[in-house]
Amino acid sequence: MPFYEYRCEICGHRVEVMQKMSDAPLVECPQCHAEQLRKLVSAGSFGSKAASIDNAPACASGGCGASCMTQS
Repeated sequence: MPFYEYRCEICGHRVEVMQKMSDAPLVECPQCHAEQLRKLVSAGSFGSKAASIDNAPACASGGCGASCMTQS
């Protein structure tokens, strides 16, 4: 299930929840209880392991095990 981030238009509280894609969006703020919670648009959190920033140094030095190194 994906995570969705919401922000309250009244108090600014942010909350991240795991929901099914078919679930209705949340509307009530868990902090101030106003019905002004809005779903935020954010970047996806998926991708290949080799493409992550944390693995970039290992990949650049050939330590990732992938055949991404240029043959000399």
